[in-house]
Amino acid sequence: MKNTIKFIAVCALFSGASAAFGSGSHAGGHGHGAEAIGKPGMATQVTRTIAIEMSDAMRFTPDKITVRRGETIRFVVRNAGQLKHEFNLGTDADLKAHYALMKKFPDMEHDDPNLVSLEPGKTGEVVWQFTKPGKVGFACLHVGHYEAGMKGTVTVGATK
Repeated sequence: MKNTIKFIAVCALFSGASAAFGSGSHAGGHGHGAEAIGKPGMATQVTRTIAIEMSDAMRFTPDKITVRRGETIRFVVRNAGQLKHEFNLGTDADLKAHYALMKKFPDMEHDDPNLVSLEPGKTGEVVWQFTKPGKVGFACLHVGHYEAGMKGTVTVGATK
């Protein structure tokens, strides 16, 4: 009987821990294929800096950006609003999947190289190398912000 109670307690402990990991901080990301949009850039290889402002009007300024394939961009992102916002690079499918998770776990913390989440008045950076031509999305995935239109596009063109 004692062993059965110990076994049940251990199972409860592990199931609670896995639920906490599923809803809390996740340094490893959501398993999205970042390689589809490029890779984390190295600060020493930045070729250009682009300033992005996030506002409570649920907009990014600018919301359309053009880069060359292979270019490493430093995005300096400033939250000019009174609400928490994030700048998150991804494919449309990845952004939508991540948003679905954010709706289930709105207090989720992030430690992913393709995004920065900022309190009001704060500034942060994302350094990203765009390795493939095409379209890369960016969005604020805090609940309600994505639906309100807080998104934009990076068009990755040919190399110079």
